[in-house]
Amino acid sequence: MNPFFEGHCGCPMGAWGRLRVGYAAVMLRVLVPVSKPFVRLTAAAAAEGTEVALTCTVREGTAPLSFSWQHREPHGRLLAAPMGLGGSGAELLLAPANRSHAGWYACTARNEVNNRTSEPVYLDIVYGPDEPAISVEPFSPEQGSFSAGEREDVVLSCLAPSNPPSRYIWLHNGSQVHVGQTFVMSAIARGQAGTYTCLAENTHLQTRTQATIVLTVYYPPAGSPSCSAQATADLRDVALRCRWLGGFPPARLRWVGPREEETEEDDEEGAAGPSFSMATSIVPGAATRNGSSFACMAAHPALRDGAVCRTTLWIPAGSPTCMAAATKHDEYVMLRCRWEGGTPPATLRWWDGRGRALGVPTPSATVLVLSTDTSLRGQDFVCVAAHPLRAASTECRLRLDVPELEVERGEVAVQTPGEAGTGQHAVLLRHPWVVPGIGMPGAPLAPFSPGTSAPSRLLLTSSPPPSQRPDLHRSLPAEPPFEALPAVTGAAVMGMLVATSMSLLAVHYIARHRDRLPRLHELLFRMAGPDAPQLAEDANVAVSTEDGGQGQEEPGGLSTAAMEEEPRSAPPGDPVDDAPVDVSITVTAMP
Repeated sequence: MNPFFEGHCGCPMGAWGRLRVGYAAVMLRVLVPVSKPFVRLTAAAAAEGTEVALTCTVREGTAPLSFSWQHREPHGRLLAAPMGLGGSGAELLLAPANRSHAGWYACTARNEVNNRTSEPVYLDIVYGPDEPAISVEPFSPEQGSFSAGEREDVVLSCLAPSNPPSRYIWLHNGSQVHVGQTFVMSAIARGQAGTYTCLAENTHLQTRTQATIVLTVYYPPAGSPSCSAQATADLRDVALRCRWLGGFPPARLRWVGPREEETEEDDEEGAAGPSFSMATSIVPGAATRNGSSFACMAAHPALRDGAVCRTTLWIPAGSPTCMAAATKHDEYVMLRCRWEGGTPPATLRWWDGRGRALGVPTPSATVLVLSTDTSLRGQDFVCVAAHPLRAASTECRLRLDVPELEVERGEVAVQTPGEAGTGQHAVLLRHPWVVPGIGMPGAPLAPFSPGTSAPSRLLLTSSPPPSQRPDLHRSLPAEPPFEALPAVTGAAVMGMLVATSMSLLAVHYIARHRDRLPRLHELLFRMAGPDAPQLAEDANVAVSTEDGGQGQEEPGGLSTAAMEEEPRSAPPGDPVDDAPVDVSITVTAMP
């Protein structure tokens, strides 16, 4: 028997036949499972900094209910709970919302029976643009700016975080040049240097931000560096100068000695430290050997391999040469000294015989002009040449003097001592003429005056060159200007006159002595024709039978009178033939 039943009826265990009745209360609870929740947003797209509320709602489910939230980033990464938030409430409050809150949200509802999760809902946070960040390729930052070499390809990129993405506009010196996040400049030119501004715009929020950089374009100087060497003021050292002007920034120059290797441009050891655009190095002449080479190393940011120029120091060959020449009309005398070649060139200066300096020092060549008003006869002049690589100076000397008159073997030779031209000519005059005096070296010759009317002749000959006349070089190595033309021309004209006169005399003689020179007479006078007039002299030569048979012409063509005629005698005291005197005038033609 069920004890519970027995207990409730209250009958004794042994007493049968008595009915006992009891009452019991039973509570029945029905649990309803939760339905699938859904999420409600106060705004599907919210601006950064505003407040956003998310609510998880279920239609049915036996309480108590609990809620939890899940957050996935826009790219799908799952977060256990929204960043910075927690709890299990049905409402999620984002105050204020920021860009990290953007993404997918889902909620889960639980009770004693089950749990359900809602579909994800996307929350968009609108923000930006932030301040742009500009990058430059190739990357070469300077202090507060960027730099690039001319003719390089330059890429400017701009990044400004924004939602929605920013719209980018590029400005060059305030003017729009490009729209887009990346601006490419192929083979950039120096005119494209300046300020570049990246303007970022959020079209949803109508907000803008910008950033500016300075872009510097490097370009090397035009051409290549130039090297030169000059003697210092004391003529003992050599100043090496290197120039390469222009470019941006200026080229960096550095001298390297002959025994130094070409090191990197950052190595500042060498003949001189680095400088910009121009570099000077002083080299002691006594310690520098003839033929030493020096290099100027040039570096520039726009050049990968740099540039170089070289110079070699050397002493000119030979020794200085001196010469003297008279100007037109003999107003001045020019003393010239030359010693060409060498690096640096030799420095020349004139000194007089008393050791006084004349003029100023000049390289390679110097000219000293002296007035003929002063007495220059017998004065010595010295041209001193100095070179830094030569310990002792060298010199050449000149002595100004009157030309000499030389007579030998019956000839009179007038020559200018010390002439050093490229060619010489002699005028030989066989005539007892008077030889005038000769002035300063290079002066034109005075005209000659005939002393007698005896036959004479003019002969133009060539004399040996100066190299074969050492006596002339030892006398006075002067080089007069080309003033022989008047003398030669006058001599030629006079020769023509003399030749014409002699020709006329010869014709006259043949005409008068027809009997002695019948063939020449016939050749000269019969060629004119039978009607040609006879000269008066021919009538005297004809034979006349009316004179008593005198003067009959012999078969040989000579008359008896002519044969008996005695030659005329010369005046008393005069020789029959004048001994000719040869006058040799030597002049120099300067080129």
